Amino acid sequence: MFKFLKKENKELLSPAKGKIIPITEVNDPVFAGKMMGDGYAVIPESSTMVSPCDGEIVQVFKTKHAIIIRSNDGLEIIFHVGLDTVALKGEGFDVKVTDGQKVKAGDVLMIVDLAYLQEQGKDIVTPVVITNMDIIESMKVQETNGEINETALLYKTVK
Repeated sequence: MFKFLKKENKELLSPAKGKIIPITEVNDPVFAGKMMGDGYAVIPESSTMVSPCDGEIVQVFKTKHAIIIRSNDGLEIIFHVGLDTVALKGEGFDVKVTDGQKVKAGDVLMIVDLAYLQEQGKDIVTPVVITNMDIIESMKVQETNGEINETALLYKTVK
């Protein structure tokens, strides 16, 4: 009778082919300690990185290693490729989106030269962090088969 009151789970997708891990397993105290927010990470096996949701590109970092996305339901998400990759000053990253661009889940955000990142001694783990956790009621990282565009995180918002 009151189905309209029942909140459905929403999802964020895997941004790359690879293994999904909880954010707490990222080898960086800022991400693992959830200082920026909560989420998940992927250990990518392929260079193509896609949007985990429908939304808008808020900012592409000058150093091309990170992108902020605002999902259509209000999540503010930092998509951060690798650890300490800001030091590469954009080398190894071919960004395919611009600030203000609308994206759909699965749209290509960037192509990353994973071999180059590893040659530079960088960890390629890619955190996907929700920074405005105050709108999250619940969330759960999903086990995946390692494919791109699989559901990586289920969540409900308080709205």
